[in-house]
Amino acid sequence: VYITDEVEKQIESLSELAPLHNPANLMGIRAFRTLLPEIPHVAVFDTSFHQTMPQKSFLYSLPYQYYKDYGIRKYGFHGTSHKYVSQRAADILGKPIEELRLISCHIGNGASIAAIDGGESVDTSMGFTPLAGVTMGTRSGNIDPALI
Repeated sequence: VYITDEVEKQIESLSELAPLHNPANLMGIRAFRTLLPEIPHVAVFDTSFHQTMPQKSFLYSLPYQYYKDYGIRKYGFHGTSHKYVSQRAADILGKPIEELRLISCHIGNGASIAAIDGGESVDTSMGFTPLAGVTMGTRSGNIDPALI
């Protein structure tokens, strides 16, 4: 996506949903748009890889109207990593990615797991925000709400 003033505002408006990512990324975007205004700037959203998930994977057990009205669904994160790793696995195995069913694990301070079928995400551990999923170095991951 080409970064325009409108895209920049949209990223800023979603900072509460990705507090570890969006504010820091915006600092870089603004710095480079100021320093290199003649160069086109693009944003690669790692959630886009997970847009192939079927509804049964991305919908929460909440009223469907929440999805329709507010976009509440699993978006998934670390998509650029999962895409790269799945393609690399196909290369190492010497098989077309379209023939493979893989589980990809992105492990760092943030962590996620993705189910990949034929090169497309069919499920992921992260949810509406990058705070959900497995326990991570800087995030709790899923916690049973009865504990809080």
